[in-house]
Parts: sequence; C-alpha cells; structure tokens
Amino acid sequence: MSAATQAQILPLAARPGGPARLLPGLLLCLAVTVAAVGLEHAETWVFGRAWLEPLVLAILLGAALRTAWTPGAHWHPGIAFSAKFLLELAVVLLGASVSAATILAVGPALLLGITGFVVVAVLGGYGLCRLLGLPRRMAILVACGNAICGNSAIAAVAPVIGADGDEVAASIAFTAVLGVAAVLGLPLLVPLLGLSGTQFGVLAGLTVYAVPQVLAATAPLGVLAVQVGTLVKLVRVLMLGPVVLVLSLLTPRLREAPGAAAPHVTAGDRPTLHRLVPWFILGFLAMSLLRSLGLIPQPVLAPLAGAASALTVISMAALGLGVDVRTVARAGGRVSAAVSLSLLALGAIALGLIRLLGVA
Repeated sequence: MSAATQAQILPLAARPGGPARLLPGLLLCLAVTVAAVGLEHAETWVFGRAWLEPLVLAILLGAALRTAWTPGAHWHPGIAFSAKFLLELAVVLLGASVSAATILAVGPALLLGITGFVVVAVLGGYGLCRLLGLPRRMAILVACGNAICGNSAIAAVAPVIGADGDEVAASIAFTAVLGVAAVLGLPLLVPLLGLSGTQFGVLAGLTVYAVPQVLAATAPLGVLAVQVGTLVKLVRVLMLGPVVLVLSLLTPRLREAPGAAAPHVTAGDRPTLHRLVPWFILGFLAMSLLRSLGLIPQPVLAPLAGAASALTVISMAALGLGVDVRTVARAGGRVSAAVSLSLLALGAIALGLIRLLGVA
C-alpha cells in the first residue's frame, strides 16, 4: 500500500499528534452544534414547531462564524475530522435503521414504483441541474437531496463524491427552504386535485424531504395519510443505500477535474474493494444486514439513530465552518432554480405514479 493511500484511509485521530490535535476544532464544532440545538428549541417555543432542523442551523451558524472569523491552523484538524470521519461514521450507524421488513411492508407494486421514482428523479434532477449550469458534484447533491431525503441524502452523498463545504452548504440551504415550502404548500393541493388521504400520503411521502416534515404535511389529512406518508417516505429513504453504493463505484470519474483524462488501469493495478466501495458504505450495508437478521437488539436502535443524527449535525457544523459565503451567494440563483424546478418535477412524477398504480 502506497504512502498516499495510507494517508487517505488513516483516520486523523490515528495520525501523528494523536487525538489532542483534534480537540480545539472538535470542541468548536460541538459548540456550534449545541447552539443549533438551542435554536431549534427556541423555534419550537416561539412558533410551536421547528421549521429549520439542527442540521441546517448548524451549517448556517458555522458559515456565519466563518464569515466573521477565520479559524487558525490549530483549529483545522478537528474541523476536518468532524466534517469527514464523523460524517462517514454517521452513515454507518444509519444502516441500523434499514430493515428488509420495512421494504416488504409496502407491497411489490408500490415498492417497484418508489424504486423507479427515485431512479427517474435522480437522473432527471441531475440532467436539469446540468442544463442550468451547476457543476457535476453540486448537481448530484441537489438531485439526490430532492429524490431521496433532502439534507440527510446530501450529507451522505457528499463524502462519496468528494463534494466540498461550499457545495454541500449551498445544496442544503436551498433544499431546506424548499422543504418548508413543500410542507406548507402540499396540503393546498388536496382540494384542487381531489386527493384522498391515501393518495396524499403517497404524494407527501414521495416529495417531502424529511420524515418529521412528512408528519407535519400529512397531519391535517388524518391518521391514514400520516401512516401511508411515513411508510412511503421510509422506503424512499432506504433507496439512499443503493444510490450511494452506485455513486461510490463511480467515484473516480466524479472526482476527476473537468476535461481530465481517466487514469489508465492495467491488469496488475486493478482497484481493490476498499477503493471501489468506501469503508463506510460497507459498514452501512453490514449494519442493514444485521438489522434485517434481527441481530441488533431493539433497545439499541433508538440510541444508534440518535448517535447518527448527532454526528451528522456535528459534521454539518464543521462543513459550515469551512464555507465561503461568497461562493454560496454566487451559486444562489442557479441552485435555487435547480432545486425549485426539480421539486416541481418531483411532484408531477409522484402524481403520475399515483395514477399509474391506481392508488385509491
């Protein structure tokens, strides 16, 4: 194994200097995370619900801090560790939330429909973003965020394709705004389109980004809409694993600079498994298998989900601390248009699937 490869896969905590060099940056990311959680509680107290999740608030706070103050060199190792390794660890833990039983519960027709929906949405969203002039990595982030589960999908895909903090922050910022708009606007379609509770549950499950947002959007339509929407949304979230796996196989091409030729691979230099599929994707699949086989105790599932969520927020704080707000602002118009048009297309595809499957 070459020195470059070792440096790439060796966690920062194990490199010269040890964990102590991570402490300043890690504590800074934790401080931003605590502030984000505090703001979420303040939102709930003032408005009765949290419109912006801690994940989004952490990026916004981190970016605001980075704009007002540039961290010195001794902060960088902990920030980099939080942005990369902790996020990859969170992806592994997310595998525990994936169960084969959840997939099978929706029935084969709807399951195939959701699978096809996500594939079409990812490819269509990517094509639309590229037509609007977005770079390849940001186009992938926006497409996956819209098609699967918003912020969580963006956060999971980012380390696989080598997206930088500016690209992640821009994608999440505009996706978050559109996510709130979808929650508020979708119920207005019920009388206009004559949707039943089941139909609206499927529509919300296919278009709204986060599970809590699905609950908020479907609550006015009753328990049936909530249950259907949540189930469809969970199956849609499960598509994150296969999508990330495919992207990991395409990673060498995604990381190429524009116009660069692909490196020549000889028979004696074939990529090994850990280079084709990152360690955290293998970990995700392993955790999913353990969950499906019932080898993860039920009382452990909630703490694992909580740990994954917390690590993701810390990682987003770290990404925010590396964001150049001016870069996000320059990309704003194109990203906003891409996210908006992708979401509208998503809704149209979802309505078409509802009619095609004859959902009553």
